[in-house]
Amino acid sequence: MNRVLYIEDNEEIGKWVEQELIRTGYEVCWLTSGEGAIDKAEKVDIVVLDVMLPGLDGFSIGKRLKKMDATIPILILSARTALEDKIEGLEFADDYVTKPFHPEELIARIEVLLRRFKKHEQKTIHLGNVTFYPIESRIERRDTKEEVLLTGKQHQIFSYFIQHLNQILTKEQLYEGVWGESYIEGDKTLMVHIRYLREKLEKDPANPEIIETIRGVGYRVRG
Repeated sequence: MNRVLYIEDNEEIGKWVEQELIRTGYEVCWLTSGEGAIDKAEKVDIVVLDVMLPGLDGFSIGKRLKKMDATIPILILSARTALEDKIEGLEFADDYVTKPFHPEELIARIEVLLRRFKKHEQKTIHLGNVTFYPIESRIERRDTKEEVLLTGKQHQIFSYFIQHLNQILTKEQLYEGVWGESYIEGDKTLMVHIRYLREKLEKDPANPEIIETIRGVGYRVRG
């Protein structure tokens, strides 16, 4: 049975969605705020998340969940229909459904995300000299067969690259996606972390094959 973490503060909508999910065969953990979401997310298969919440908003919660685990699918369910809201949400979330919605559409979108992510989880990802095992969140060097151990921030950056494989990411996107803050021109923090990552991942850090520098733009990891 697939498990859903559902975060919604509106009691009427929450009860209705919870009942529909249970009726369809899902196990549901329903929270009315983001408190406790990080702990609960470790035990579920997908997160369905409202944006307008007491305390931390859904965007902030979703970004934290993705930093914790880039392989967990997140679906935003929100009354905010503005294009800028959708764009902001889809920077970290995997789908965005606006209210009002039909329960059959919601269920269909959840099932699509679960199929997509389970498909990715079943395969390893080969990146240059390393192999990434998504289910275990483990990285292994192919030349020495040794596990690559990353610091917390290095792991967050690597996870963000995995989440956006084959995409050219600007420094601004990376900084905002990982640190949750706006990039300040001239800040060397990201560059330093990339250098340390290359030292751990690349066969020849001076000539990187995994984390490419796209001159004048940012970086890319090819999958």
